[in-house]
Amino acid sequence: MSSNPVAETVASLMPRARTELAELVAFKSVADFDQFPRSESEGAARWVADALRAEGFEDVALLDTPDGTQSVYGYLPGPEGARTVLLYAHYDVQPPLDESGWTTPPFELTERDGRWYGRGAADCKGGVIMHLLALRALKANGGVPVHVKVIAEGSEEQGTGGLERYAEQHPELLTADTIVIGDAGNYRVGLPTVTTSLRGMTLVRVRVDTLEGNLHSGQFGGAAPDALSALIRVLDSLRGEDGSTTVDGLTPASGWDGLQYDEEQFRQDAKVLDGVELIGSGTIADRIWARPAVTVLGIDCPPVVGATPSVQASARALVSLRVPPGVDSVEATKLLQAHLEAHTPWGARVSTEQTGQGQAFSADTTSPAYAAMAEAMAVAYPGQEMQYAGQGGSIPLCSTLAGLYPEAEILLIGLSEPEAQIHAVNESVSPQELERLSVTEALFLRNYAAG
Repeated sequence: MSSNPVAETVASLMPRARTELAELVAFKSVADFDQFPRSESEGAARWVADALRAEGFEDVALLDTPDGTQSVYGYLPGPEGARTVLLYAHYDVQPPLDESGWTTPPFELTERDGRWYGRGAADCKGGVIMHLLALRALKANGGVPVHVKVIAEGSEEQGTGGLERYAEQHPELLTADTIVIGDAGNYRVGLPTVTTSLRGMTLVRVRVDTLEGNLHSGQFGGAAPDALSALIRVLDSLRGEDGSTTVDGLTPASGWDGLQYDEEQFRQDAKVLDGVELIGSGTIADRIWARPAVTVLGIDCPPVVGATPSVQASARALVSLRVPPGVDSVEATKLLQAHLEAHTPWGARVSTEQTGQGQAFSADTTSPAYAAMAEAMAVAYPGQEMQYAGQGGSIPLCSTLAGLYPEAEILLIGLSEPEAQIHAVNESVSPQELERLSVTEALFLRNYAAG
């Protein structure tokens, strides 16, 4: 990349990018306002809005979305008659989980072993910085050749659908010829990858009640129905003997035909302990990109420390179900709820509540924008060709935008390669990937304008 003026400009901007990412990471912008102050998310939104204004964006606005969060919008006009490109990222983040498990503070960007650590560094505050770097590089080398819209979401990680509903209510706002979603990631560091498939998701809270109140386990245990044990049985029913997801009525989709994921490499990426088996059947790509996957995200029950000898009267869990393209998330939610209710033992009372939902997405890789992206990646990653991969995660907005703008081309790139450990402790971003992908995006915009 050294002989490319755009690449040279991005390289010169990297110290500024680190400073800005540190400022953005410092906001504890988790859109769970029962646990994190709303002011943290509002502060991050204002930061993004100020950054857009500083780059000459017009109509910059904090959009109040129906789920009670804010998304940031801005418009940068390009040459008359130019195409319009929408750039997406989100500034909200996952909770830090066990802060004691972080080597360095989660909301303090820290450099270590050539990577920048901090919650949101890759997912997806780094995506905001990537968009800014690409636009700055173009402005320094002849100008931005397209109309640019930027939308930075404030509740993507919660799956509460605020921006999706807002877009449906204001369909003219995000219209574009092409949409670049900056919330995916390369298959691995140094291998340029466009994500062409996303699983949909649903979140269901299940509660089991068996008694009017807790009972002494010595006096009543053995006959009194234990709500926690009942819940464990319900959750166990969601997996087959090999660990495959089993939800009554939900048929696994066909396999994955694209880039394959070596099993030993997956074990290393996932940090699977020696001797522990992987779950499910088929190829790794089948399992994580093309088939349903259930995960128990949390259980409300007494912690071991301080537990009393009691039969539990009530227990609760949050269950996530990922579904591949071709499976409707609304129908999957109904099937999951019906399964949980049907498999609750002992006549225990059970209730379920859907708390989040998003549809799966599959891209059209034959569009001209993909050719422009392949050309850009070949320059930004010398000696490499663009790869197509799936992603097991969900970006619900993708399906919404595809439905609202069926003619728009949608591409997914980003910083969340396996070493980034997004959603886990010690999340990090590779500054080299940030640099190369910023160059990629800038060159893509130039290629796309000329195409």
